[in-house]
Amino acid sequence: MEATLLKSHKTFEGQTQFWEHDSVSTKTKMKFSTYIPTGLVKGCVIWLSGLTCTDENFITKAGAQKYLAEHQLMVICPDTSPRGLQLPGEHDSYDFGSGASFYVDAKTEGYSEHYNMFSYITNELYELIQNQFQIPKNKVSIMGHSMGGHGALVIGLRESSKFQSISAFAPITNPTLAPWGKKAFTGYLGEDQDIWKQYDATELIRSGARHPNEILIDQGLADEFYLKAQLLPSHFEKSCEVADQKLKMHYRADFDHSYYFIATFIESHIQHHAKFLA
Repeated sequence: MEATLLKSHKTFEGQTQFWEHDSVSTKTKMKFSTYIPTGLVKGCVIWLSGLTCTDENFITKAGAQKYLAEHQLMVICPDTSPRGLQLPGEHDSYDFGSGASFYVDAKTEGYSEHYNMFSYITNELYELIQNQFQIPKNKVSIMGHSMGGHGALVIGLRESSKFQSISAFAPITNPTLAPWGKKAFTGYLGEDQDIWKQYDATELIRSGARHPNEILIDQGLADEFYLKAQLLPSHFEKSCEVADQKLKMHYRADFDHSYYFIATFIESHIQHHAKFLA
């Protein structure tokens, strides 16, 4: 599998680029964006975006390229779901279906054929990073925001041998108890809540999953979804404390759920990953 370059933009000492390829996991074309600094690249961070986003949100809004260039790190930002399908209910709401994969491997009729984003990230994209961009397999980390923060925590914990470090902005940390998660998991995974727990970071920690390195999370205290109990970071924090999983949790006064929040603290997240990738 090889991706096709669609467009490229000089950015600091590197290139911001947009790509497309045929995916085995989703049976659709998938898009992703990258920033690749000039010269030696010391590692790659996968960024997973949140509900309604595409491969373009982070790369255009987060202001990460300057810091990635400073640390000689690449970022790769996949789309948040398969596109171009017409599955039942797929386009009816912002929090299920198109743009809202929750990074699971779906089990329900229709969705199981295409919504295999867990496998897409952990196998297909992971191998593409090595084969097309020549990043060694021990030089890959993962981070994300909201639904993508959920994806980063789950993928990083379940595949801890593949990902050197994990970080997240305002992640959905306990989706089996959150309205967003209950809706999505019912639609993608069916009614078996034991399967749901495989995609719940808090439940994974409780069941013994660990990452050898400290996890970094930033959460805004003026975040409307935090206030509506969609994110539940205290549940994850408590589970990590009980399980002795190393976690650095920052609660940020007055910050919301937006990319303004991400742009404010993205430098510290890139520094976090640079420690483990460089």
